[in-house]
Amino acid sequence: MKVERKVHSLLLTVYCLLLTILAACGSASDDAAVQTVERYLTAKVTGDTQTVTALLCSALEVNLMREANAFTSVTDARIEGMDCRKDADSSSVTCTGKIVALYGTEQTEFQLSSYAVVQEDGEWKWCGETQ
Repeated sequence: MKVERKVHSLLLTVYCLLLTILAACGSASDDAAVQTVERYLTAKVTGDTQTVTALLCSALEVNLMREANAFTSVTDARIEGMDCRKDADSSSVTCTGKIVALYGTEQTEFQLSSYAVVQEDGEWKWCGETQ
């Protein structure tokens, strides 16, 4: 009877450990996708062409200059209140907050939305807004 309890306890411990490991793996992947979107948006607003290039998916490479230069004609651009979360479908990240851009004397706000993410060469890449 004692042996059965020990075996049962050991199996339960191993099971819990495996669940913890699997949960951590999913969370790390989610975090990486979210960080990619946050880094991409920040690079786009600040005109960091090198980071935009590194984080842009291959399908959108033709749009590189448009993406990298999106805010170069503004007097000031910044992101306010950005909070991003990976969606359950695992291929998109939804963000709240906004980009505030000053064009001359006119302030324009762009609400953050949902963005497609893909894994290429083992890394998450930003792949445009989702519909």
